[in-house]
Amino acid sequence: MKAREIISPGNRATHTEALRTIDADMPVIEVLPRLLEAPGRELTVVDGGQTLGVIDQTSLLEGLGRMIAARDDCSVIDVECRPEEYSASVLAHAVEDSDAHLVDMMTTPTADGYLRVTLRVRHTDPSATVHSLERYDFNVVDAYGANGEIRDAEIAIDRLLSLQTLMNV
Repeated sequence: MKAREIISPGNRATHTEALRTIDADMPVIEVLPRLLEAPGRELTVVDGGQTLGVIDQTSLLEGLGRMIAARDDCSVIDVECRPEEYSASVLAHAVEDSDAHLVDMMTTPTADGYLRVTLRVRHTDPSATVHSLERYDFNVVDAYGANGEIRDAEIAIDRLLSLQTLMNV
């Protein structure tokens, strides 16, 4: 998606001289950091010297929302790893090994120097994918099924194993 695709119809430039300008063909992923630094959190979008309009926080959020299609058949899984261990292809392979399809992947740095990778996989129950990711030595920190439940089956198994251990002592 390009900058020209997220200009809201009501966001026509009226005071362009005070705004930073960006090219209409700039990828949306590049627009966000510039918008956060721009005066008034607005950017003027130009195409060949012609002003097309203004992007503000609302229009950017709407554009990003259109990029991420809502799905009822997906789970969301968060993993953390050191930056040098990150590999999109290995993550995708681990997901595919669990007979799920990788729909979206987003990485964000954490305060302690790790990468948090959010995966959206096409499978309503994340359990098999969580196990596959763990077999590949990824640290799974969160998983949500399509119904919003958080790894309920896995939590129940862990609790039963803990209870069994206590009873054997």
